[in-house]
Amino acid sequence: MFFQPVDRKRCASCHRWSGPRAPGDLPGTVAIESETIAGLCVGGPWDGQERRARSACGHWVVWLALTLVSTTGNP
Repeated sequence: MFFQPVDRKRCASCHRWSGPRAPGDLPGTVAIESETIAGLCVGGPWDGQERRARSACGHWVVWLALTLVSTTGNP
């Protein structure tokens, strides 16, 4: 398991990315299988295109599940 910091603003922590992931064990992280795991961009500038977890773009939006964890303390 790989943990990616949310503050890097990569696809793995973006609301628009549909790849497999989970909120990380530590606040401010996302758990992914590997940096090369891919998912589709949904509704962003890369809409419908496959993007890797570590990819970035200028239209990043924090993944809603991460904001729920930070406000409730629960995933």
